[in-house]
Amino acid sequence: MLRIGIVGLSLVGKTTLFRILTHAQTGKVPGGKPEAHVGVVKVPDPRLDRLAEMFHPQKVIHASIEYVDTPASVIQLARTGTQAAALKEMNALAHVVRVFEDSTIPVEGDAVDPKRDTESVELELILSDLAIVEKRLERLDKDLKKQKSPALEKEHLALGKAKEALEGQKPLRELALSPEEELALRGFTFLSLKPMLYVLNLGERDAARTDAAEEFALDTGLKQRPKTAVTAVCGKIEEELSELSDAESAEFLASYSLKESAISRLIRSSYRLLGLISFFTVGEDECRAWTIREGTTALEAAGEIHSDIQRGFIRAEVIPYADLIDAGGFAEARTRGTLKLEGKDYIVHDGEIVHFRHSA
Repeated sequence: MLRIGIVGLSLVGKTTLFRILTHAQTGKVPGGKPEAHVGVVKVPDPRLDRLAEMFHPQKVIHASIEYVDTPASVIQLARTGTQAAALKEMNALAHVVRVFEDSTIPVEGDAVDPKRDTESVELELILSDLAIVEKRLERLDKDLKKQKSPALEKEHLALGKAKEALEGQKPLRELALSPEEELALRGFTFLSLKPMLYVLNLGERDAARTDAAEEFALDTGLKQRPKTAVTAVCGKIEEELSELSDAESAEFLASYSLKESAISRLIRSSYRLLGLISFFTVGEDECRAWTIREGTTALEAAGEIHSDIQRGFIRAEVIPYADLIDAGGFAEARTRGTLKLEGKDYIVHDGEIVHFRHSA
């Protein structure tokens, strides 16, 4: 399951975003303090809903994302190590950035400044990683004086490269690494190495601009950087939205010139940032969405379902979502020739319906 940690400064709307996403159905992070919570969010996908209408399965299983809401400011977490273990296990970080004005809520610094806040948080993540790198390098220096080791020497070189970048206030996600260097650094689960999604928390007067987050980010001085993405929400509006029925929600969104809820927007941005796509399996028993990385082969996708299917893989029957909907079912799709048989090296694409033929 995809896991994303929600971070940011104090009073920027982290917990509000978490409640919106999870509808406050939360649990404590294992081994963490009570203030940190975990919630699982069902990934909305109209394509899966339409397939369920077509096949009338006993079960419909959406993909899901686990969100972790961290307490207090990310700066405090980075400096004290509090909840650091929980953050290190995340696939990505969602950094909530305050853009809204509200005189009743204290603000870091003299005024609302998204650029300052993002740079401040990034620096703390860098300093947190630098402390780990320096400590490990000190240990490696001692070990290499006692005994030469090719493996330790490779690790030393990779960490030296990381140290140079961090000292230059460059997050590790922007560092060009060879496969060997990536392997050497992976076990440290550095925070500045994780992909970062900036979530701009706008005020009501800017709500209509949530669909133009990148443009808004440029206007506020935020720089687009490698392995980062930006999306926008209006926490105040989304809180009200979460209490409405589907029909009321659509009308409420339209009144603010919004096309979709924050959940859909944030999840889509997260998928894009991490290079993730969805494929579907359908039938009378269940219709299900599966999350894979772009470039995944049919053989690897089979393994996402079950290792036995991967082991006994014969062929994959594949059809794009639009073609199946247009045909109205598999029988007509076969007649039209839009249902294809593919081998193990076939690259699965977003939205494809895949049935795996395999030996027992």
